[in-house]
Amino acid sequence: MNYLLIIPFLMAFGVLFFAAPAVSAQEDTAIFGGGCFWCMEPPFEQLDGVTDVVAGYTGGTKEDADYQKVSGGSTDHYEAVLVRFDPSRVSYKTLVETFWRQIDPTDGGGQFADRGKQYRTAIFYNSEQQKQIAEASKKELDDSKLFERPVITPILPVQPFYEAEEYHQDYYRKNAVHYNMYKKGSGRQPFIERVWADNPAGADGGGGFVKPSDEELRARLSPMQYQVTQQDGTEPPFNNEYWDNKAEGIYVDVVSGEVLFSSRDKFKSGTGWPSFTRPLVPENIVEHQDRSLFMVRTEVRSKAADSHLGHVFEDGPPPTNLRYCMNSAALRFIEVKDLEEQGYGQYLELFK
Repeated sequence: MNYLLIIPFLMAFGVLFFAAPAVSAQEDTAIFGGGCFWCMEPPFEQLDGVTDVVAGYTGGTKEDADYQKVSGGSTDHYEAVLVRFDPSRVSYKTLVETFWRQIDPTDGGGQFADRGKQYRTAIFYNSEQQKQIAEASKKELDDSKLFERPVITPILPVQPFYEAEEYHQDYYRKNAVHYNMYKKGSGRQPFIERVWADNPAGADGGGGFVKPSDEELRARLSPMQYQVTQQDGTEPPFNNEYWDNKAEGIYVDVVSGEVLFSSRDKFKSGTGWPSFTRPLVPENIVEHQDRSLFMVRTEVRSKAADSHLGHVFEDGPPPTNLRYCMNSAALRFIEVKDLEEQGYGQYLELFK
């Protein structure tokens, strides 16, 4: 069944699809459940012929889905990705083969460290042709005896797809450092590298942070954020978002999402810019000598995104006597209550 034909049927049942243009005659769609959808976007987005990849939820028993409901396990939805592609440039078979390389298809209880219904794997076909290709590919993989256990990933008819929250979309770009730590720590990356060691094409899955193009950055960032992070600018003192922020949480790079500072190390410097005694994750900070403006200063940049953050001075309070004077425009603040939901749950211990 063609994806376009099922839209009126699904809308009749109140399904709200993601806001995106209709699929053109040159495009088709594919839906895969592969455990954590953060890890399933990059391998498809790097394929020539794929025009869009959207993280979301599908395959559940309820006519609604969001992160809170799905993570609670009450809706039976899978975390999934919807892949838009041009069949004249990339085949559905290639998409299926890419899918197999990202998962453990012998695990029916989740994927790697993520356990639960929402992390199960499945291929959702939208036509008889897709079904036949997926089933043939599954049989070929099972017959290869690559795995000691049988391949059990089900092949199911397409079901309503709900777009995930914006902060989940392209998570590997927005929060590259945390994403890379998660992919490795969860066991997914070591598994992929071990299983596909003799045939590593695509095994990395685009996991490393890829800095967006200048055009993308201009579209995503505000003019001030772009000027500060990309052109080494400085925002006005006392007229920026975080200079007087007293909430508890962490500060991450506005481009990559890599963790930079904690509110526990923030102090009132009187300068009009957010100031910290030390970075929360020192390895995410790079320092350079800056001889601009007829003076010698120490510039601070983020490691992965290479964003200009600000400068560090030796006039801060104990225990470090340092003042990391940062631009709010280079930072994104995540409150304690949102850490778990936005993928930074490991930092909750700092605030207990």
